[in-house]
Amino acid sequence: MGKYIQKRLFKGAITFFITVTLTFFIVRLMPSDPATMLMDPRMTEAQRQQMLMDFGLDKPLYIQYFTYIFNLFKGELGISFMQKREVMDIIMDRLPWTLLLMIITQAITMLVGIPLGIYAGYRRGSVFDQVTNAFAIFGISIFVPWLGFTLLYFFGYRLGLLPIGGAYTPGVEGGIQYFLDVGQHLILPIITLMTIYLANYVLYTRGSVIDVLSEDYIRTARSKGMEENRVLWKHASKNAMIPTVTAAGLMLGRMVGGAVLTETVFAYPGVGRMIYQAVSQQDFPILQGAFIILALSVIIMNILTDVINAYLDPRIKID
Repeated sequence: MGKYIQKRLFKGAITFFITVTLTFFIVRLMPSDPATMLMDPRMTEAQRQQMLMDFGLDKPLYIQYFTYIFNLFKGELGISFMQKREVMDIIMDRLPWTLLLMIITQAITMLVGIPLGIYAGYRRGSVFDQVTNAFAIFGISIFVPWLGFTLLYFFGYRLGLLPIGGAYTPGVEGGIQYFLDVGQHLILPIITLMTIYLANYVLYTRGSVIDVLSEDYIRTARSKGMEENRVLWKHASKNAMIPTVTAAGLMLGRMVGGAVLTETVFAYPGVGRMIYQAVSQQDFPILQGAFIILALSVIIMNILTDVINAYLDPRIKID
């Protein structure tokens, strides 16, 4: 197991380096020039050149790249063009809100989606299975901003039951009232993300359970008179978890993309909305820093997923 983890860490490091490199060059392929957006029309050419020098944009691209890599090893992500603050400080202000949203969403989708998928697979072809599949297909097909705006319109604007944006109500500070207020602001973003990713868990788990239930060891357990609930929840569900655990790691990356749209729709002050704002402002350092932090999170999640799979399935070579 130790060698297997070392190999996965090595591959993760290579993936991270490639991600950093691609991110650096891709953000610079944007059609607009950040220096132009930063410039005041009253600036002279000398002032413009000084601004480029201050942000290191006057150097050749390869020099900028190696400087960025060197600073990255020191834990420095640069200075925001627009906010004139350390990128790490800006991300740390936003990251807790995104983590709160994603952790709660991930936990709920797994706790609800996996049992639904197991039971739907067990009752394959039943009314319950057909209804579950219909909702799952709806969830996969739906457009995130449309769902978000629809929920905002009905529950926020028309009915006035829930807040229409932000992460908390200004002026509400500390105590149980603050936590309840934050919880109310989370409800609609969580429902939006959960509707999409719950469907994935249901379908992945359902397909796995159907495959596992046709295995010989399941038929053997049934032939020995083992109770059906024990066959399903102890034997079938454990082996069906392997593809689902893999899917959970992959869906984390997809959830990051969904968070950008969701946080933008709900004006939620997380990393996703920060990325959207940075794109519109051509703020390279923030874009790079956000993508690096998120990519690192996805890579770590994928390594953990592989290690868990190796533990669950002895057939995976771990030496």
